[in-house]
Amino acid sequence: MIKDISKIETPAYVVDRGLIRKNLEVLDSVQKRTGCKIMLALKGFAMWSLFPEINKVLCGAAASSADEARLAREEFGGEVHATAAAFPDWEFDELLETCDVVNLNSFSQWEHFKKRAAASKDAMKFGIRVNPGYSEVSTEIYNPCSPHSRLGVRPEHFKSDLLDGITGLHFHVMCEQNSDVLQRVLPHFEKHFDTIIKKMEWVNMGGGHHITRPGYDVDLLCSEITRFWKKYPNLKTIYLEPGEAIALNTGILVSTVLDVAPSADLPNVILDTSAAAHMPDVLEMPYRPNITGAGTAGEYAHTYRLGGLTCLAGDVIGVYSFKEPLKAGDKLVFHDMAHYTMVKNNTFNGVRLPSICISDNESVEIVKKFSYNDFKTRLS
Repeated sequence: MIKDISKIETPAYVVDRGLIRKNLEVLDSVQKRTGCKIMLALKGFAMWSLFPEINKVLCGAAASSADEARLAREEFGGEVHATAAAFPDWEFDELLETCDVVNLNSFSQWEHFKKRAAASKDAMKFGIRVNPGYSEVSTEIYNPCSPHSRLGVRPEHFKSDLLDGITGLHFHVMCEQNSDVLQRVLPHFEKHFDTIIKKMEWVNMGGGHHITRPGYDVDLLCSEITRFWKKYPNLKTIYLEPGEAIALNTGILVSTVLDVAPSADLPNVILDTSAAAHMPDVLEMPYRPNITGAGTAGEYAHTYRLGGLTCLAGDVIGVYSFKEPLKAGDKLVFHDMAHYTMVKNNTFNGVRLPSICISDNESVEIVKKFSYNDFKTRLS
């Protein structure tokens, strides 16, 4: 990652090409050891200027909409899969033109689209997303197996008599987790859907696999995939579709201090970025991003509450301390800002989106800079 940030015009996401390559090396080792195929989930990372790096290693991209699928077809190549809670008619028709695999979230959706699916191109495949009823996701908003989840067909609702034309099963029940969680998930999937898996050509184990995180047990992941494949030798392909693991720890968000203002307790630092607009998971998850040179409250001599520049009172990133006092013009570097930032950010208050940059060794290239027109054309 670049060492000198003084010349970076802020706010800016900066993604390191070399770190992307390191993550891809880890993912490729899993593919080679197990024979599985790993896809890029665009919902986590869709920075298509880096697709030429990523598609050298991964087999394709997983989409959640017609527009993501079109981006995958036009810019990524390889296999294109789509999965969503439901598809409107127009979107399903577009997916038939752009995708290789479409996963339906219910049998009612499958029945609705079955005739159109049968008339699609010969190579087209269709799957059903299932819900094995078990996950270890503690943050409720991200838990696909919560009691009232709308995601995937539960075992008691599975209709084995409607499988004509279905060639695979998809499940996604993990979020930022290690392979030991997958080891505990798979027995539930196998218990509820064993007879169905034996009739399928492929299984997609979804995302949430934090494969490139330090300390992740890659050996256990490989052994579980291998064990599963030995149990179901009828399967031609096993897919994983992480988004975060591709871009984990590869990018930063560089921001500038605009003002330091007093409050009833701590000084408020106002930045030219925003949690609400530029890193929404900070509020949604919630979580506290790391900042270069910063500590927890009171760890260093100067403690501040860092906030964004929008009118939202809760646009607060967190409380941090610094060895030296902050002043207008200082630059701060937020870590791990490649995934679930660019894909989720917004222009609330008309705040401009951060520029998108690629760093290669010490050089930084701006690949996208936003303007008034980007804000205006989102509206009418």
